[in-house]
Amino acid sequence: GVPLRVQRVGSMLTPFFREGSVRNWQEASASDTKRFGRWHRTMLDRGVYLAPALYEAGFVSAAHTAADIDTTLSAARDAFKLL
Repeated sequence: GVPLRVQRVGSMLTPFFREGSVRNWQEASASDTKRFGRWHRTMLDRGVYLAPALYEAGFVSAAHTAADIDTTLSAARDAFKLL
């Protein structure tokens, strides 16, 4: 129930809290920055350290274990419930 678009290239990704595509600055800057902030703080509270700004990319790498991914998914589920 949370409007979200995740843009990615390869292993780089950025979540944008908005409906619709994000293809340019105008679309990216129309994201809900307050919602991103609440989501990011909730992820931090659960031990998941993500890029701190809406316009930065996160990366998934071979260094991330299945447990790391599971922890991130669990934290994200909790964070989305609070939004």
